[in-house]
This record gives sequence, structure tokens and C-alpha cells, in this order.
Amino acid sequence: MSEPKAPIPAPGDTYKGWLFKWTNYIKGYQRRWFVLSNGLLSYYRTQAEMGHTCRGTINLATANIMVEDSCNFVISNGGTQTYHLKASSEVERQRWITALELAKAKAFRMQAESDDSGDESSPSAAGQGGGSRNSEVQSTLRTLGSKVEDLSTCNDLIAKHGSALQRSLSELEGVRLEGQTSEKIRQVTERATLFRITSNAMINACRDFLSLAQAHSKRWQKALQAEREQRVRLEETLEQLAKQHNHLERAFRGATVLPPSQSNPAIDSKGSAPVKGDASDEDDENEFFDACEDVQEFITVPADPKYHRRSGSNVSGISSEMGMDDGTASLDEQSVASNPESPQSQEVVPMRKRRTRIPDKPNYSLNLWSIMKNCIGKELSKIPMPVNFNEPLSMLQRLSEDLEYYELLDRAAKCQNSLEQMCYVAAFTVSSYSTTVHRTGKPFNPLLGETFELDRAQECGYRSLCEQVSHHPPAAAHHAISERGWTLRQEIALASKFRGKYLSIMPLGSIHCIFEKSNHHYSWKKVTTTVHNIIVGKLWIDQSGEIDVVNHKTGDRCHLKFAPYSYFSRDVARKVTGVVTDKDGKAHFVLSGTWDEKMEYSRVMQSSRGGENGAEGRQKTVYQTLKAKELWKKTPLPDGAENMYYFSTLALTLNEPEEGVAPTDSRRRPDQRLMEQGRWEEANAEKQRLEEKQRTVRREREREANCSASPSEEGKEPADGAEEVEIASEPSETTYKTETLHGSHPPAYSMEGPFGAPVKSGHQDNYKAMWFERRVDPVTAEPTHIYTGGYWEAKEQGSWDSCPDIF
Repeated sequence: MSEPKAPIPAPGDTYKGWLFKWTNYIKGYQRRWFVLSNGLLSYYRTQAEMGHTCRGTINLATANIMVEDSCNFVISNGGTQTYHLKASSEVERQRWITALELAKAKAFRMQAESDDSGDESSPSAAGQGGGSRNSEVQSTLRTLGSKVEDLSTCNDLIAKHGSALQRSLSELEGVRLEGQTSEKIRQVTERATLFRITSNAMINACRDFLSLAQAHSKRWQKALQAEREQRVRLEETLEQLAKQHNHLERAFRGATVLPPSQSNPAIDSKGSAPVKGDASDEDDENEFFDACEDVQEFITVPADPKYHRRSGSNVSGISSEMGMDDGTASLDEQSVASNPESPQSQEVVPMRKRRTRIPDKPNYSLNLWSIMKNCIGKELSKIPMPVNFNEPLSMLQRLSEDLEYYELLDRAAKCQNSLEQMCYVAAFTVSSYSTTVHRTGKPFNPLLGETFELDRAQECGYRSLCEQVSHHPPAAAHHAISERGWTLRQEIALASKFRGKYLSIMPLGSIHCIFEKSNHHYSWKKVTTTVHNIIVGKLWIDQSGEIDVVNHKTGDRCHLKFAPYSYFSRDVARKVTGVVTDKDGKAHFVLSGTWDEKMEYSRVMQSSRGGENGAEGRQKTVYQTLKAKELWKKTPLPDGAENMYYFSTLALTLNEPEEGVAPTDSRRRPDQRLMEQGRWEEANAEKQRLEEKQRTVRREREREANCSASPSEEGKEPADGAEEVEIASEPSETTYKTETLHGSHPPAYSMEGPFGAPVKSGHQDNYKAMWFERRVDPVTAEPTHIYTGGYWEAKEQGSWDSCPDIF
């Protein structure tokens, strides 16, 4: 239930949703899909049953609706049908109560009108309301017009035949007959004349009636519209009064002093937890976890309103906006207000205008034979992958896209409390995956020594530098520093496993974030990325696994869980949940959301064991939380993104040519530039040239290393820039292992078989990174590449003499 709830529907609309229905004392409450429509409340086991199997229906016109506690309510028709229902939260319960009361009033009114008019139409016909009445008036007018036209036709016929009758009678008068016959003819003539006059009068009366009805038709329509608008206003007023009444009722309960024995009510006999909700829980955007999902390890419920009356001494240092007065302030509101170096006080400098479009992706069909015929007779390690599978960005640029939502780290740097700061850091770790949901193209593998700078000091206050520090195995180092008090660094290597239908990509290495003011040092690792439908079908990407974000100074920890996609799961796709705990393991915040849309946090007021059993028979932890607040929300993709490789606004600017960058920068890579311009055949030829050049340089470097060290067996190495994929079909697949050599050299990766037998060892060479150096991290004791400085100074001086010629 993490999607935003829709407002209460207007009468006549259909209202649907999940509720828990009491079945019996063995099964307790069971989740059912309820549908409210036309004064009838029906339920089904699943949404799929709506088309064929209804489990029960109750008519609200004669039903009683009773509220038991914060989440429970009862619907009964006083006879055979009684539904004991439970919502996931008090807010959800109030939405249902309001919708049910409105539907009941409407059903009762429609039934009364049907009884008064004697109309035997069906409820669906009666539910048309004012619109059907308006159409009925128009139909009546059309019928009257048709009848008057018929009468007019009759009038013409009467006039025609009357004239003929008059002529005939006149002719009879000219004939000499007896006096009695002449008198009879005179009487007939008079009567015929009266008949014609009467017929004309009838026709004129009908015509006058039609004119009058047409003249009043617009006035009737206006009156009908005014009645409908007045009814809608009354219904909205009724809804507002119902909310205010509920608000005042809870406020009264909150003002009542509760004895200590009631501060933690026990679970009732039906399994419901009668905890009261937040005073502002009726807000539409409030969300809570579903109480019966098996994939979660915890449950969140609304916190007791007594927490809203706590003194400041009970907040434990959390800034006042986390609670309780209006629930509208953000985590860093106070720190922003107290920051003297606010951006508003800085001098306004003209910003560089970045590009917002790239050439549309060509619609080239992939011809597998054209790829395979070029591979005949070649070694497997020297087969180049065509750019058809790529996107016009390198892996270094994709790594820099982690800074898409740098504002989260800016806010974290201003937080005074480490637990609040942890929430923003955790949201930042999730946000880095938001750009991958539609990005099925593979980035270019960087060449050894390739770099990428992202200088956003003027617009965003940070500078970023990436360098490909190793090629076998491929590894990239990244360093970003911000004027707003944070530093981000990481070294990422990739291991992949191809299992036929999908490709799993496991990032190796840690990410570190250090905040200058508080000296808090955070570290975490990335989750597994899975690309599905490699062979057949449309490619799609999923993220799964767990992340532990650790504050090494305070011991705070955030455990994030990325739920893998499952066709049979009832949960929302791409869901992420997490709990922020202190060094003692006490939970302070609950995080929830999706990695492609948004993340929210809820402050934990109380936690207890006793929820439904989770995985492996463990009991879930129940967290009583305040209402959820938004931490991060994804920025919509630019217009036409589907034709531009689904690039975000930042990604569109990454390969934009810039003056003054290093000659090894990814923007200067020719094959990547040709692909962006739509010249894919030339890009493939240039890509093959670059890979062959790198092989030559690598062989020369290995020869020099072998001359200064003990000779080792020469072997074939994959092409620099070519893709390496590890194939495994059983749990005991071949895997990469990392061995640290005294913390001073790049790791030597060896492949071992199922029983530990060495299969192949990578060559050692004398390559050293240009801007990074291999060191042992003083906090985590892990070997990693750390930025040594000098790049930005070299850029200011325009001195790139020491850079290798890799392109």
C-alpha cells in the first residue's frame, strides 16, 4: 500500500481497495478485495475474481455502519449479513467510513425516489441521477415535437378534404331540389365549417404548447444544473464535517490522561492492535505498511496520540520538526534556517546553459549474422561487441550519475543529529538506482587510464573525477568533493554471471561518504543488478539484495532491503524497506518506498514483537510510527527520453563537449561520440581500433614487467574495452576471488574452480593510476584507490603532458 491513496470518490463512483475481513477464530482476519458501487458493497478474494466470482454483497440502503476502534468497523443489515472489517490504518478506515456513509445516503435516497414514483428500474438506471433526468426532458420535448408534426400533417389533410367538401356542398346548393333537402345541405356545410375551425384551433394549441416547452427548456436545464451543483456542495460539506468530527473526537481522546496500563494495549482476541492514530492521519498522502505482507520483516502502525503531547526533553535531540505540531517541516528545516552561508546570500553568477537533447537513437535492426561472420576464425577473447548493445556513455559517466540527487547529501551535511543524517544518506544510496529502470543499454567499458570529470561547482557546489584504474579485472575509482561539507569516494569492480535467461551483475567494492563538519564516516556496498530476457523477449532490469549503511563514528546503521521482482507477489514492484537503528540496535526511523520513484521515512515511537510470522518462522517487529514524510522523489525524465536512450536531465549533459578537460576524458572518446551522432558502423570500426591499440600497449607493459620480475607464462588476455562475462550453470560456478597484495598494489584476481583448483591467473604489470593511489582505508581497513590530488590544478594550468595517449 505504498502508492498514494485517491481522495474519497464522489457519489456514483466506484471505490475499491484491500480490507481485512474477519472469517473465523481459526483463520482470523483475511485480506479481501472490496468494491463499493451503486450502493452495494461486494468482496472478492483477489482482484482477478471480480469478473466471475463474488464472495458476498450487502446493500447499504438498509445497513448499519459502526466503528469499533481506530482501524476496525462493522457493517450489518440487521439480519443475516454482518461484516467485521479492519483497515491497515486509521486514515484508511476513515476513507472507507466516509465513502460508505455517502453511498448509504445516496442508496437510501434513490430507494425513496423509486418508491414514490413507482419506477421499477434497476439500481444502475436509478444511479444516473440528474443526467438521466435531463436527457428524459429532452426526450419528452422531442416526442412532443414529433406528435405536433403529426397533428400538423393531419391539419393539412383536414384542410384539403374540408375545402373539397365545401366545394361539393356548394355545387349541391346550385342543384334545384326540394326545400327539405336544401336545408340539410346547409346544415352539413355549417358543420363542416365548424369542424375545420375546430381542427385549426387544436393544431394551433399544440403548436403553442411546443413553443412554450422549447422556450422553457433552457431554464429547466439551468435549474437542474443548479440543483446538481448544490447537491455536490452539500456532499463535500458533509465530508468535511465528518472529518472535523473525527478530528475533534481524537483530539478529545488525546487530551484525556491515560493511565500507564493503557499506554501499550494488548492485542485483542481477534488479532487487532487497538492503537490510536496520529491527529493528522487523515491526510491523503499518509501511508503505512500492509499488515499481512509476508516479504517484510516488520510491520508499521500509527503511533498513539500521547506521543504528540511529549515535552521537548523526550525528543532525544531530534529536531522539533520530526513531531508533532503540524507535521509539515522537513528534517533539515532548522539547520537551513541557521546556516549563515545560505545560497541566497551568495553572489549570483551566470550559469552555463547545458544541452537538453541529444540526437535520437537510430532504429537500426540487429543482424546477428553480420556480427557472427566477423567472428569466424578469431579468438573468443578478441571478439568485439558491437555498439548496438551500448548507450553513448562510458561506465565512468554512469558512475558519476550517482550524484544525480546530490541535494540529499547537502541536506545530510546540515543535519545536527546522526540518525537524521543516516536517513538522507540511505535515501541517497537508493536514488542512485532510479536512472536504471529503463536503461537496458550497456555503457562503454572504459579504456585503461580513461578519466571523466564532472565539474558542477558553479551550479551545484561539487566536483567529481573518475578514472579507470585497472583493466583486468576492470575497476574504476571515483572521487567527489562538495563545497557544502561532504566527500564521496568509491572503487567499483564488476563481476557478472550469465545464467541463460538473465545476466547478474555484482558490484564489488565499497562506497564511502565523509561529512566534514561532524566527521561522520559512512560506508555501504551496492546491490545486485539483474538484466532479464537476454535471449528472448524485451529486456528489463531489476535490483535486489540488501545494503547495510554504517556510520563508523557513532555505530548507527541502516539496513535496506531491495525486494526482487516476483510475479506472484502482492507487493508493489521495486519495493525498498529499511530500518535506521542506533549502536544499541534500537530502531528510530522506518524507511519505505521504491528505488525508481521515491523514499519516505516514519519516526518510530514504539516497537514490539508479536506480529505475523515472517520468514523462517521469526516473529515480525511491529513499529508504531508517526505519519510518513517524503525524503526523496525521482525527477521526471525529459520529454522524448524514450528516443534518447531514456537519459535523465543529468545524463544528457555528461557527454556534452567541454573545453579544457583532460585528453583522456570520456568526452573525447571517438567511438562513443560517433555512436551518439548515429554513425554506428563507423563507431564499431573505431571501437575495434581502440581495443587493438590497447592490446598493443598492454603487451608492451607486460613485457617491461616481465623484464624486471620473474618470467611468467604468457597468456591470451581479453581485449581492452571488451566485455567479460562469466558463465555458470550450477551453484558451484566458477567465481572471481580477490587477494590483497600487502595493500599497496591492485588486487590480483584469480579464478578458481569448484574445488579451489586454480584455473587462470591475471598478468601483473607495472601500470599505476594517474590521479589515484592504492591505499588501505583507515576506517574500514579495506584496500581501495584514493584520490591523490593534482587534477584540478593541472586543469587550471592547462598542463596535461603527463596524460597518456589512449585515444
